[in-house]
Amino acid sequence: MIKYIAKRLLMLIPILLVVTFVIFTLLYITPGDPAKMILGTTATDEAVAQLRTELGLDQPFLIQYLNYMKDLIFHFDIGTSYSTRQPVIQEIMNCLPATLKLAFSSILIAVVVGIPIGVISAVKQYSIFDNIVMVLGLVGISMPVFWLGLLLILFFSVQMGWLPASGYSSWQQMIMPAVTLSAQSIAVVARMTRSSMLEEIRKDYIRTVRMKGQTEMRITIFHGLRNALIPIVTVIGTQFGSLLGGAVMCETIFSIPGIGRLMVDSIKARDFPVVQGGVLFIAIGFALVNLIVDIIYAFLDPKIKAQYK
Repeated sequence: MIKYIAKRLLMLIPILLVVTFVIFTLLYITPGDPAKMILGTTATDEAVAQLRTELGLDQPFLIQYLNYMKDLIFHFDIGTSYSTRQPVIQEIMNCLPATLKLAFSSILIAVVVGIPIGVISAVKQYSIFDNIVMVLGLVGISMPVFWLGLLLILFFSVQMGWLPASGYSSWQQMIMPAVTLSAQSIAVVARMTRSSMLEEIRKDYIRTVRMKGQTEMRITIFHGLRNALIPIVTVIGTQFGSLLGGAVMCETIFSIPGIGRLMVDSIKARDFPVVQGGVLFIAIGFALVNLIVDIIYAFLDPKIKAQYK
C-alpha cells in the first residue's frame, strides 16, 4: 500500500507540470495588462513600462514560465500577488478555511441525504417515492447554483428572516450556502446509489442470503449497500474535488471569502500569480482526493487491496 501511495504521489509531478503550463499559457494570451490594471487608466506609459519590468512582464513567454517553474520547484514559491504584494500561498491559506468549511458541509449533506434516498429508491423501484426522487434528482442536477441560492435568500432571509443572508462564521450562516452547494451533489449521489444498489440486489448472493432468513434491512445495508459502495465512493470523491474549486458562484452570492471568489476577483484584476496558485492548489487537492478514494477502495474490496500489494 505504501509503495502504491508513493507511486501515485510521483504521478502528480507530470500532471502538475501540464496544469501549470496550460494555465500559464492561457493567462499569458489573455487580453489585458496587469500593470495598467494596477496603476489605473491615468498612469503614464513610462510608469506602466517600469511596473511591467518590476513584475517581469516585459520578458518573453518562455523566460517568464521558466522563472516561475524555477521558483516553484527549488523554492516552493508560487509567486507574489500583483495587487496586494503578499505571497500567493498566504492569500490562498487565508481563504482555505472558508472553502474547506463549505465543501465539507456540502458533501456531508450530500452523503447523509443522497445515500439513504438512493437506497430506498432502489428497494422500492418504480414506486411513487422512486418516481418523485428521480424527478427531483433531475431538477437538482439541472438547477443552477446561483438561482437556488438567490431563491433561498429571498425566502429564508428576506421574507421569513430566519437565516442570515451572508457570512460563514456561524452554523446559521452556513445552512443556506451548504444546502445550495449540495443540491447537485445530493442528486448525483442519490442517482448513483440507486443504480448501484439495483445492480447488487438482483445478484444471486442476495437471494441466497434472503433464503437464509435474514431481515430485509440487514440484507440491504450489510450486503447490498456494502458491495455497492465502490461506485458511490467514487462519485462522492469526485463531487468533493469539484466542490473545492466549483464553489465560485456560491461563495460570491453568500459573500464567503473562499478560494473560488479569490480566483474570480484575481481574474478581474489580472492578478495572474494568484490565479495560477489557485488552479495549482485545486489540482493538487483533486488529485489527493482521488488518491484517498483509491485507498478507501482497499478497505471496501479485499481483491483491490491485493492488487495494490
